Amino acid sequence: MNILITGGGTGGHLKIAKVIKEELNKKGIKPVYIGSTKGADKEWFAQDEGFSEKYFLDSSGVVNKKGLGKINSLSNIIKLSFEAKKIIKKHNVKAVFSVGGYSAAPASFGAIFSNTPLFIHEQNAHIGSLNKILKPFSKKFFNTFLYNDPYPVEDKFFERARIRKELKTIIFLGGSQGAVAINDFAMRIAPLLKQKNIKIIHQSGKRDFERVKNFYEKNSIEADVFDFDKNLIEKIEKADFAISRAGASTLFELAANQIPTLFVPYPYAAGDHQYHNAKFLADKNAALVIRQNELKIEILDKILNLNLEEMSKNLKNVNKKEGAKYIADRILDVLSV
Repeated sequence: MNILITGGGTGGHLKIAKVIKEELNKKGIKPVYIGSTKGADKEWFAQDEGFSEKYFLDSSGVVNKKGLGKINSLSNIIKLSFEAKKIIKKHNVKAVFSVGGYSAAPASFGAIFSNTPLFIHEQNAHIGSLNKILKPFSKKFFNTFLYNDPYPVEDKFFERARIRKELKTIIFLGGSQGAVAINDFAMRIAPLLKQKNIKIIHQSGKRDFERVKNFYEKNSIEADVFDFDKNLIEKIEKADFAISRAGASTLFELAANQIPTLFVPYPYAAGDHQYHNAKFLADKNAALVIRQNELKIEILDKILNLNLEEMSKNLKNVNKKEGAKYIADRILDVLSV
């Protein structure tokens, strides 16, 4: 039975594609993948042998374009949709699973044009523009925030979970691209953390790595600074508190590991979705959320006075294990009817 996975662009989308691919591999299925030449799709999957075939189309986003640029992008997506339709037919694809993002548009529309069952995973609390359009055409629309579907997170985040009780180590997470606002905040409070013997782990992102690393060295502050790490769980499990962006995959990985977190949503995310993601946890007293322009040094006092144990325990039932298995089983159930 052939299944096609599509979508990507950013790490959040690609993580879902990866864990679903791995779950299908366990079931003896090597899916086809359709992504984009833009974004991080090729970097993640060009060499991935878990897919039977990989295609990278010249697709691009529509939402942030205006005028002629928007028209050209829409025209290109329609053209690529027919190319995707041919790929679906060539591989006798029985279902298309979309993780969203502009990379997903051609194959998702290709599924509709070829009358192939379309399944969608929406990562965020705020539904993306493409998924709003596609939702009525989907066989199943997975979303943790709306329907309490388990969010696909690698098992290792659950397996290495622990209750945090005391703040001995803090981790700053701005994503692989980094977040200058989080980096700046980390450097402002680092001297205070040093005074309190709180260890620092800091993901700076590639673009800001040298600046951040030089700061710690210049100020004789010991810190584990890195730009990117594929085994991020090994850093997270050592920490007792995180300060992070609020992309859905990162949010649910941190929740699975039960690490209390201050989320600083990316202020320019479409539909302000990172804020709504973080608020989902904050409303359960399982996290803190603060706007980037309110990120001031005084917030450290609040962090130091948190009941970490209570917050950590509140994260236990936010998500369930085997989210990828749940999704793969639902897809196969529909196809077996």
